[in-house]
Amino acid sequence: MELIAASLSRRFGALLVDWLLCLLISRAFADPVEAPWLAPGLLLVVYGLFLGFFAQTLGMRLFSIRCVSMATGGPIGVPRAIMRGALLLLAVPALIMDKDGRGWHDKAAGSWVVTTAPAAS
Repeated sequence: MELIAASLSRRFGALLVDWLLCLLISRAFADPVEAPWLAPGLLLVVYGLFLGFFAQTLGMRLFSIRCVSMATGGPIGVPRAIMRGALLLLAVPALIMDKDGRGWHDKAAGSWVVTTAPAAS
């Protein structure tokens, strides 16, 4: 099976879903003004666990994409997933992409976001 890079729209949609879920969950536990670190911290935990072990968050599953290791095509592991998530939270590394659509956060983690289903025509 050939791996195909995920489109920017799928990637952004998945991130939006994951971020909104983290905001909703963190809001249930604390006021965002009193604990502004909670939602980003939750996103790091979600990325660490779900990308690290399953190569996919809930948002990625909804948008039919996966974040895989460039070397093996499998999950990237927890440490690299946390590093990727931390760089993603900085925004700038994610905005600077190469011709293959890999941001600096993907390059640092050795990851690649690919589709899991054929793109709709």
